Amino acid sequence: MSSHLHSVLPWVVRRTRLPLLALRCVDCPSGRATVGDGRFRVNANGKLLDVWLLVNCVSCDRTGKLTVHDRVPVGALPADRLAGYTANSPALVADTLLDPSIARRNRFALDWDGCWDLDASPVPDDPWPVQVTVVFEDPVPVRPERLLARGLGLGRAEIARRVKVEIPLNRRTRHDFSFVLVCPAG
Repeated sequence: MSSHLHSVLPWVVRRTRLPLLALRCVDCPSGRATVGDGRFRVNANGKLLDVWLLVNCVSCDRTGKLTVHDRVPVGALPADRLAGYTANSPALVADTLLDPSIARRNRFALDWDGCWDLDASPVPDDPWPVQVTVVFEDPVPVRPERLLARGLGLGRAEIARRVKVEIPLNRRTRHDFSFVLVCPAG
């Protein structure tokens, strides 16, 4: 077997929809919410603005608010951002929801189950070894072991034997990485 890599394959992790929020509802025992239609609420009080992202409980549909800006001067927000808030820009809804500082401030986590897909090039039967580069289009946290199992159709033991990677396989990552797949024993 040659020691140099024969093939480099691209894999891409894509977000298929916005994640649910792990957020307790005040009306029911549900712990999940969604951005629904993706709407902002902008409230002016004199020369100060409040901006909220509206969310809905997945069980009872109660509307809640996530604080985006609290009592900021009107001039402090760029005009295009303020226009995006008032027009309920879908891109701005996604950026706001995925912003870690908004999550910390409003005390919620994102539930990414079922929100991503892997676009994986098939691995050729020969030549070996094969290098695969994994690129994340969105900050989808996923365990590399789960990603490799889906893309390669291999079990955990086989992944441990055949995959050479410099990141922990059992810890979630949202950063690009590469791995080398070596020839199956036999």
